[in-house]
Amino acid sequence: MNFDMVMQELEALGKERTKKIYISNGAHEPLFGVATGAMKPIAKKIKINQPLAEELYATGNYDAMYVAGIIADPKGMTESDFDRWIDSAYFYMLSDYVVAVTLAEADIAQEVADKWIASGEELRMSAGWSCYCWLLGNRKDDEFSESKIANMLELVKNTIHDSPERTKSAMNNFLYTVGFSYLPLHEKALETAKEVGPVEIKRGNKKSSFVNAYESIQKEVDRGKIGFKRKYVRC
Repeated sequence: MNFDMVMQELEALGKERTKKIYISNGAHEPLFGVATGAMKPIAKKIKINQPLAEELYATGNYDAMYVAGIIADPKGMTESDFDRWIDSAYFYMLSDYVVAVTLAEADIAQEVADKWIASGEELRMSAGWSCYCWLLGNRKDDEFSESKIANMLELVKNTIHDSPERTKSAMNNFLYTVGFSYLPLHEKALETAKEVGPVEIKRGNKKSSFVNAYESIQKEVDRGKIGFKRKYVRC
């Protein structure tokens, strides 16, 4: 499939209702409103194709950018490629579920995510923390430095309540993921999550929501799921 064929197929699959949902979450035109499940068969036909991924990502069309993430070649992407992608990720569904997911399959994932976390920019930080969630939920525990992850838990504890909204959400997910998927620091994550307590996420004109990593980890403990790793990061 070439660029024009992909765009035509995405347009045909677009639904007004899905488009409205994406827009309510922060997406803006151009977009077609294609359900993620409907995008996957297109990506399966293409497989990995970095040049096509770059063409699709550059459109600024949310649906095309999502497909770009599934067909990209993360191991062939450089730090400047990922920086370019995060620069164009204008809302959290792109930063955390397209760019962070793609980065999580790259060999330079931790290095790039660390820089983004330290950037002070809401969506870069959010993508950095989200990338660690995808990494910890997929890679073996021994691929991480225990002291580094412990320091990151401390950073969450000390800064989460004063962080930008999307970053708060990603940091809370990080706390939960360490407690759920990274056995060496399960107890520390649980203890940290208890100290952090409920985190308020403000959402523009919508009502604030509260997230609680401690309760979420405790549910996984009760279900006997601690240490769970997902087989794939990208679907």
